[in-house]
Amino acid sequence: MGKRWVVKNNADPEVVRCLTEKLSISPVLAKLLYFRGITGFEDAKIFFRPLLNSLHDPFLLKDMDKCITRINSAIKNNEKILIYGDYDVDGTTAVALLYSFIKEFYSNVDFYIPDRYSEGYGISYKSIDYAHENGFSVIISLDCGIKAISQVAKARQKNIDFIVCDHHIPGEILPPAYAVIDPKQIDCPYPYKELSGCGLSFKIAQALSKKKKKPFSDLKKYLDLVVVSIAADIVPVTGENRVLAYYGLKQINFDPCPGLESILFYSNIIRKNQPDKKTIFTREITINDLIFIVGPRINAAGRIETGSNAVKLLICEKMADTHDLSLNIDSQNKERRNLDVEITRQALKMIESDHKLKSSKATVLYNPSWHKGVIGIVASRLTESYYRPTIILTRSNGMITGSARSVKDFDIYDAINACKDHLEQFGGHKYAAGLSLKQEKLEDFSIAFENFVNENITDDMLVQEIEIDTTIRLYDITDKFFRILKQFAPFGPGNSNPVFLTQNLVERGSARIVGKNHHLKLKVSHPDYTRKEFNAIAFQQGNFLPGIQQGKQFDITYQIEENRWNDTTSIQLNISNIRFSEKSTT
Repeated sequence: MGKRWVVKNNADPEVVRCLTEKLSISPVLAKLLYFRGITGFEDAKIFFRPLLNSLHDPFLLKDMDKCITRINSAIKNNEKILIYGDYDVDGTTAVALLYSFIKEFYSNVDFYIPDRYSEGYGISYKSIDYAHENGFSVIISLDCGIKAISQVAKARQKNIDFIVCDHHIPGEILPPAYAVIDPKQIDCPYPYKELSGCGLSFKIAQALSKKKKKPFSDLKKYLDLVVVSIAADIVPVTGENRVLAYYGLKQINFDPCPGLESILFYSNIIRKNQPDKKTIFTREITINDLIFIVGPRINAAGRIETGSNAVKLLICEKMADTHDLSLNIDSQNKERRNLDVEITRQALKMIESDHKLKSSKATVLYNPSWHKGVIGIVASRLTESYYRPTIILTRSNGMITGSARSVKDFDIYDAINACKDHLEQFGGHKYAAGLSLKQEKLEDFSIAFENFVNENITDDMLVQEIEIDTTIRLYDITDKFFRILKQFAPFGPGNSNPVFLTQNLVERGSARIVGKNHHLKLKVSHPDYTRKEFNAIAFQQGNFLPGIQQGKQFDITYQIEENRWNDTTSIQLNISNIRFSEKSTT
């Protein structure tokens, strides 16, 4: 099925004109700023030059004062503190950050990451027993715990004070914790609601630092962990997150923690050593590197073995201590990739061989032998292939457990919540969620979920949409244009890398297929303006080659990026979709 192209067309022409004049930029760039809510010079200044002093006071978070009071009391009385976090990127980076920070001035602290297979997501009863048996009197949960009512109650019975620090949507009842920090609480006055779990971990460190009157500059070294969580957890890159991501990327490119540096090294990110022995990367590390290179490797530890290994790596203080851990995680990532490919193949075959599944508006697949650690990735792959709400289920510890992914504008958390009578546990976000249920409830849940989707999803929502920022011609892409466009980064939800549409292009005779996945490499220009041409790549779109070689004109949607090859940098168009122009049809 083809993709739906939607061009934004609601820019206020007067605001765009004023931005163009005041900032001395092109109308195209001014329009891009407008779409990001920037309507004046001061807004633009803050956008292009984020400031750390614009971060909000951490004590605006509800219960932060109680949290810091309890931590300081524990330190004063030499109580044992346990830092607890989920096994994914957001959880492990959050734990590594707060553990490392507290360890700077207090030694009686440890961390705990639950086992994905024997304990599952969130706060486990096993961890409460572990804390009690080992004399911990304070547990700080990061990136989880907001719905752990009975688990926190159990900890309270054992005289353990729980501090829940989470960024997921709270339920109607909060856990009976000593303090609950979650900006999504209805009565929490914190002005920014979209922090990652690691971002909230940073806010605790910021609050502790403020109480101890330590300079904020001492915290900057932890921003590399924060930006990894922002990228991997796909939270909006707006407001405070954009500031944290901006400076986090600076930290990674200038002086990453040994664990992240080691991951980048074993991922074959090219680097060189200067005479002072400081590592310098020969190209800039971007958000995409964190999403596609760093994040999957950190996740692989929890998917294949244990998330504790990721934390152990991220808290290393010396590069010499990282090598064995990094090699192990790199090996686990390769194993994860192999599982991902094979299970995705099996899942696609199940759909293709079943007419009812193939024509459904939702996908619910169950195989008890599938590896629990990769079903979330497989759900994402199937959503890309069939573009509909998808749940992939497997069996683990006597229960059916699954991961859900969704499509634009369809809230899968709401859909699962509507079927909660069939579930034992669930949680997540608008576009991604996890759930568990008993075997005997599988059929009832599947029917209820599919019925909800059928009743609440529209046909348009089942066609993948390419949202286009604006239409331009190739001669709009100048060196100055691209230099300013790069300053829109870091990109992510709420500040996506702009998508452009250019129409009626021709190819200059170099079009060819490259790679095993049928990628299309070409050089494009306007037929009436051949002096301006650009190299372009269209991943997995080799099917367009015959028409292009016949000389047909075509339209493209694309993002503009830098391409580096043999120490040469050039502008390249990364094509997301191709259509043959109406002029070319007969």
